[in-house]
Amino acid sequence: MITLHHLNNSRSQRIIWLLEELGVEYEIKFYERHPVTIRAPQALKDVHPLGKSPVISDDKTGITLAESGAIVEYLVHTYGPHLKPNEGSANYWQYQYWMHFSEGSLMPPMLISLVFTQLQKAPMPFFIKPVAKMIAQKTMDSFVSPNLKSILGFINHHLAENTWFCGDEISGADFQMSFPLEAAMSRGIINDNYPHIVKYIQTYQARAAYQAGLEKGGEYAYA
Repeated sequence: MITLHHLNNSRSQRIIWLLEELGVEYEIKFYERHPVTIRAPQALKDVHPLGKSPVISDDKTGITLAESGAIVEYLVHTYGPHLKPNEGSANYWQYQYWMHFSEGSLMPPMLISLVFTQLQKAPMPFFIKPVAKMIAQKTMDSFVSPNLKSILGFINHHLAENTWFCGDEISGADFQMSFPLEAAMSRGIINDNYPHIVKYIQTYQARAAYQAGLEKGGEYAYA
């Protein structure tokens, strides 16, 4: 039995989708974010020292594992080798690329964007607020937004030529890429300017396993 420690509105939703696609037996332990800080509860630190989600525990192997990418790799390797291209093939290296791209290239500018957006809304002394807003806006305009535009244009072009990230078949890379794309779309960063990304998201969200994962995972703001 696999146990998934699941935090609402988090990266762990893509792991529920993957578990549904694999058809393996699993259970979900639910955790809720703090309503003010939006942080994970202390209880998650009893599962993993960093107190973040997702974390899985597998009774079959005795392994407890954190980090979405590592979890996807583990589940694919152990229960779904068909979701990974043959080692050494061109698609295999595409698989490796997009597995790392998700958190290595796409998520950092999105997180910076979120931080600076929140900074402009945060309470602060009136004489500091104009300066803080100016710095935040300048950073967004000169660095974050152009970087995101370039990255999303690159992804859109790739998906114009490929049904899935590694060609004609769904793979672990698609599960790994799903969360940052959904988060970007929910914030309006992805729009009709990136039609192939929009179509891609709509395609996988229509899958029966994805919909089943939504029903089991509970609140999820990015679907």
